[in-house]
Amino acid sequence: MIICFHPVAAQEKVNELRGMYIHLGWSYNHPYAARTWTLDDWRNYLGGLRHLGYNSILIWPMLETMPEPLTPGDQRQLEKTKAIIELAHREFNMKAFVVLCPNIRAKNELAAQYTFENRPVYGVDEYIDPGDPQQLGKLMSWRETLMGPLRQCDGIFMIDSDPGGYPNSTNIEFAYLMAAHRRMLDRLRPGIEIYYWAWTGWESYGRFHATGNFKMGQQSEIQDALSLINRQRIDPWGIATHWLGYGAQIDSTMQDRVLAYNYGAIEGEPSFPMTNYGPGAHDAGTRKGSRGVFGNAQTHCMQLPNTFAFARGAAGLPAERADYIAFANQLIGGAGDAIVAGWEALQGADIARIKAAEKQLARLQQTKLKPGKLSGLLFGDPKRFVGDLIAQLRMTASLFTLRDMLAKNADIRSAENMKAFTEFIASADGWQQRHGYKSYWHWPAMTETLKAFPLAHLQPFLSDQPWWERGDGATPAERTADAYEKVQTYTPRLLNAMKSTLADLKTK
Repeated sequence: MIICFHPVAAQEKVNELRGMYIHLGWSYNHPYAARTWTLDDWRNYLGGLRHLGYNSILIWPMLETMPEPLTPGDQRQLEKTKAIIELAHREFNMKAFVVLCPNIRAKNELAAQYTFENRPVYGVDEYIDPGDPQQLGKLMSWRETLMGPLRQCDGIFMIDSDPGGYPNSTNIEFAYLMAAHRRMLDRLRPGIEIYYWAWTGWESYGRFHATGNFKMGQQSEIQDALSLINRQRIDPWGIATHWLGYGAQIDSTMQDRVLAYNYGAIEGEPSFPMTNYGPGAHDAGTRKGSRGVFGNAQTHCMQLPNTFAFARGAAGLPAERADYIAFANQLIGGAGDAIVAGWEALQGADIARIKAAEKQLARLQQTKLKPGKLSGLLFGDPKRFVGDLIAQLRMTASLFTLRDMLAKNADIRSAENMKAFTEFIASADGWQQRHGYKSYWHWPAMTETLKAFPLAHLQPFLSDQPWWERGDGATPAERTADAYEKVQTYTPRLLNAMKSTLADLKTK
């Protein structure tokens, strides 16, 4: 079902951006991964965003993984991205931006072995030395071909780090990369804006590539890059940065270029799909730069409460419990109280409350659900939305039941503990198979609970070492590349480790 909306923008300030990043990087099931969306899915989602007050989108179309020559699937994806940009402009009066990683292109033969829908983020790409004119020229030539169909985008965001960077590369080289993109964009369509996405810092990520040890860059490094970029005269350009959120300030001479990009406030990335609900997203929406504020999500169909709250914060409106209920009633008519009770219970460890919310939603799921005027955000399937919330509550209740059982009886082979462990694995496995996400899974309560079990299978997943430092290889670059490839199968490997641990407990 396609839901049409009339944009509501009463709270908007002229030229203030309120945007959502739609990340196509991770490949998993429909409609959880944006990479799987149809054009009708995009229409429904953008309509919902526009109604909430968003006026901009940012897409990572994964051009960096597309081989030369293009596969038929990649050609279709480029055409779809072009249609999405046109859709945003024509039907919703929204700006549409595109993410480009600064110095990455596909390993052609390897990337061509995958469809666009199933191609991994890492492992099919190569990092180009920005100091090598020949390599840089080839990169920009192919990139101009890829950007040709997308020339009607309002601008590009170019990140200074993951994925990107080069061992010990300098801010001067990054500034030259920005200038090369300015020349390329001007050939396609003059006036396309460039945003420097200041994330970790170009030079800090160059040190990471060189040593394998990650450390956030200093504000002084960001400011140095900005000064060098400014000298390249690449207008129109701006700065998309989370640094405001850390209390650091961009030089006053550039304040009019700042777009606050409060990454992770709605949902982290990579992030195992779980619905977030709380005051953080609303607060992040209020922290704006002179040009406005952007948020991001990874599994958009599941992050509706925080998507709503972020927009309310950006508009200077409250997000109280009654506001969430009213919003949920616009998703499914008359279901607001049950939905919000589920969102609330999911954030805590009160097993009785979680199970009560699950039962209430299970009863709701058996009724005829009435789509509300924001049902486009449900991708046309209210029962799937309610079922997702039930599955999350069931998994959460089973984890905290296991944790409490272990606290009462340290014998992991007791009948009660074995039953609780079995139920947690079954509920976690069932939920993962539903959404199909495979990358990193960070859940501290789960990690601490699993430490009670024999570690032969689980040890690689319980380490305090960051996942990006867990790779194998002879050099820092090889170890980092290996870690990034391994993280793409982290969740199924963790589930298999739990199943193997349970099997060992049953046989010994």
